[in-house]
Amino acid sequence: MVFNPKDFKVLSFDIYGTLIDWESGLFTALLPLASKLPTSSSHHPSNNSERENRVFLLTEYTNLEKAIQIESPTLAYPKVLAEIYRRLATKLSIPISESEAEEFGSTIGKWPAFPDTVAAMQELGKHYKLIVLSNVSRSSFNETNSGPLKGVKFDAIYTAEDIGSYKPDLKNFEYLIKHAGEEFGAKKEEILKVAQSLYHDHIPAKKVGLKPSVWIRRAGDETLMGGKLKDYEGQVDLAATFDTLGDLAAVVKKAFGDA
Repeated sequence: MVFNPKDFKVLSFDIYGTLIDWESGLFTALLPLASKLPTSSSHHPSNNSERENRVFLLTEYTNLEKAIQIESPTLAYPKVLAEIYRRLATKLSIPISESEAEEFGSTIGKWPAFPDTVAAMQELGKHYKLIVLSNVSRSSFNETNSGPLKGVKFDAIYTAEDIGSYKPDLKNFEYLIKHAGEEFGAKKEEILKVAQSLYHDHIPAKKVGLKPSVWIRRAGDETLMGGKLKDYEGQVDLAATFDTLGDLAAVVKKAFGDA
């Protein structure tokens, strides 16, 4: 498929992984937990490279997140994070306090934006309605929007808290299609999904019948969260792939003839 930016009225974004560097944010927040392990443990950070530590912690996080969101689809995201922290601590036999788990659950607003995000979103906002479709709670997203995403204006915010389920549940995408139509007059074929996570966004976008989506690869083949293309061959339809959101914004700017 030839990607024509002018075919769309609405861009729907995943936030964490696409606009926000959730891998770095989560790794930074989880590292102190692993540092509580005895130095003799093979998983103590001092015994591994940074890449090895990231692989271990973020893989554990991803597996726990999937399980908890399936078990408790209406559990608010900060509570999901807290439960991940508890279960990981239990698995590693690390004693923790309840306040530590809750503190981890409140780190979302501290996760950093990718360097290109704010300028790219401001450019894209000149041409489209910008809609959030995120697995976090409304309050957590508000912290992000007033912090690392300050300066980005979203036209609508749809969260798992509003919908009552977590992506990749198709209900989240059906909610997006329904509300983008009601609020902005956007037809289904005028909605473009822009995201990093193949698992959370691109697979369900295809299943629900959205037009081929745009993949922001970010970490490329080094990604630890959201899946790798070789693992999901045939399950996604991609109209275009960009390494950064800034690259997408440059293509859009050119397509609309901006100077």
